Amino acid sequence: MLRQQDVGHRIVVRRIVGIREGRPLFSDALGELVELSETHLTIATAQGRVQVPVAEVHRAKRVPPTRRPTASAVVELELAADEAWPAPVRGRLGDWLLRSADGWTGRANSALPVGDPDRPLPAAVDAIERWYAGHGQPAMVNTPLPLAVPVGAELDARGWTARPLTLVQTVPLTTLLTPEPLPGPGGASPGPGPAPQDADRAGDGPPVALDVVPSEEWLAVAAGRKGGLPDSARHILTAVARVRFAQVYADGRLLATGRGTVTGQGRWLGLSLIEVTPSARRQGLAARVVRALAAWGAAEGATHAFLQVEQRNTGAVALYRKLGFTTHHTYLTRVAPPT
Repeated sequence: MLRQQDVGHRIVVRRIVGIREGRPLFSDALGELVELSETHLTIATAQGRVQVPVAEVHRAKRVPPTRRPTASAVVELELAADEAWPAPVRGRLGDWLLRSADGWTGRANSALPVGDPDRPLPAAVDAIERWYAGHGQPAMVNTPLPLAVPVGAELDARGWTARPLTLVQTVPLTTLLTPEPLPGPGGASPGPGPAPQDADRAGDGPPVALDVVPSEEWLAVAAGRKGGLPDSARHILTAVARVRFAQVYADGRLLATGRGTVTGQGRWLGLSLIEVTPSARRQGLAARVVRALAAWGAAEGATHAFLQVEQRNTGAVALYRKLGFTTHHTYLTRVAPPT
């Protein structure tokens, strides 16, 4: 049976649709799992969204995506993401990137093995271990999958552990900027999609301000989420040529924040640190922040948005799925064993 970890992935569901001559009749649905609750699941199929009561599910499982991104597409997006989250201390092994930022976030403190390291794989991993030891921190490697499967196999042989799987998700900006339909007569929704409180309607709720420099309150939210804010963190957040910091205030209180960057030769809008205070959640503020940053990114010439979210963060995965994001590829952050 399916679990919350399957939300955002391609699945096939066989459901019972009736009984004939004492035998069940089945129908199959194939598509992306949008929502999974105790009572029903929602699938985005090629024909539209389908809601299936759990009581009717005979069998359901995850299936491989229709196609995997090319290696060049994964490299392009990983390099755009690196631009959007620039570690202050950097090195290289051929094409591979070495990054350090006082331990602030795994992305900025891990090697990125894309391209050719200019040496055999075991020697490349040896060099990574030496480089991070020289910087007084544990060696870590981000392994984009399936591109870095050979690297992962080498790390497995050395006893490296893995942090939870991260989804790298993308969406065309045209999808993000398409308004959600308003409820139909009598308050009924015209079809599956975000609940009314999640809709991002013009004039519905406080405005989203986009600033070139983060406010101290914005930085305090980031510090609370990431466990502090060293100088290297401020570098990561601000050392991008095209960046905006989103803030939503109401009655003098900061309710929601977000960060957007345009990198990858101007193609990619990177979204990060989308945060809503607990008392203001389920009011559509996260969607409003995302769409405001999307409008800015589109004005800057970007065509697609990306974000990185842990697969186990089912609430965020569900929100992004409703906004149209799908998983482009995944990565594991691998950590060297203690020496």
